Amino acid sequence: MTIRKHIIELLAEGRWTARDLSQAVHVSEKEVIAHLEHVSKSMKHAFGIEPPRCLACGFSFKNRLHIRSPGRCPRCKSEHIQDPRFYRKNAHGER
Repeated sequence: MTIRKHIIELLAEGRWTARDLSQAVHVSEKEVIAHLEHVSKSMKHAFGIEPPRCLACGFSFKNRLHIRSPGRCPRCKSEHIQDPRFYRKNAHGER
């Protein structure tokens, strides 16, 4: 099984951070992020992202287009950011 197919199967099981996926498929986080960029394009509407959130002020990065986690919060400048979680939406487009 390819790494991307393995990632897709894992996404169907629940919500995963890039770190969780890297441990599950035994590749670096950087590699997982590259694979997720391709997976998001191939899955289109079935790919979901729970946006990162600032743990200091609660700011949510809802409109962020990047898969990588942001470095710091634009509101309070804190670097304590909850990583985005990736998942596969069900057939009805719901979470």
